[in-house]
Amino acid sequence: MPTIAHYLAQQPVFNPAGLLPFYFGSNQLGWVGPEIASILCSQTQDWKINQQTLYLDSPQPAQAMHKAAKLLQQQGLIQGWRNEQYGVYAPSLIAANDFTQPVLALERAAFRRFGLLSRAVHINGYYPDGSLCIARRAKTKSIDPDRLDNVAAGGIPLGEDPKDCAIRELFEEAGLNAQFSTALVLQETILMQRNEIDGTHRELLYCFDLALPADFIPHNQDGEVAAFYRISPEQAINDLSQMTWDAGIVTAHFLLRQGV
Repeated sequence: MPTIAHYLAQQPVFNPAGLLPFYFGSNQLGWVGPEIASILCSQTQDWKINQQTLYLDSPQPAQAMHKAAKLLQQQGLIQGWRNEQYGVYAPSLIAANDFTQPVLALERAAFRRFGLLSRAVHINGYYPDGSLCIARRAKTKSIDPDRLDNVAAGGIPLGEDPKDCAIRELFEEAGLNAQFSTALVLQETILMQRNEIDGTHRELLYCFDLALPADFIPHNQDGEVAAFYRISPEQAINDLSQMTWDAGIVTAHFLLRQGV
């Protein structure tokens, strides 16, 4: 029988070997594959490689980044363009948990190609008897289609507070009204980093717990969830391997807090 410890031991570990650090000024913003760096440097004067490091050298960094992202999209190297802006933050502000002053904003779909840090909310919904409410992602999702997920989860766009994002996602994905927001409890933040086929996934997860009414039945509003399941903690342990990596970690930590 699988255990939480066994699942956690299988988590992918980020390996920067073969990647170029990506800098703007004195700030390392992310990681870029050498083939992507070569494309950027060959197409525009805004990018330079020096001592195995990729530099963005432009007086208008936001425009230069947007231009680069569109170039990669046109070459099929960025999929699932959303027309949604995420903030890009300097390491010093990330360390200080200050997300009020982005260096620039960039299309969400481009973040993995540049190895940029994104942010997201994940909500563990649980019932009075200890069972969990788990979602199955729609097959049309560009990332991790048809995998299990938390009752609600989503990226934090530019200018939105994590709790406000959680409230919005709860309504869009599970039909929960804002009145339930008083029961939201931020438990922890988790930094996820791993190599992906489309770049580097770096995301700071804001992990909330939400006590649900015993008779709550979720209803998806935005078409991004195919189904919901009410499962026992024991079943949740069995299902961890069917979840997205991020949702699996968040759920595993929840189960540990519950003493499972």
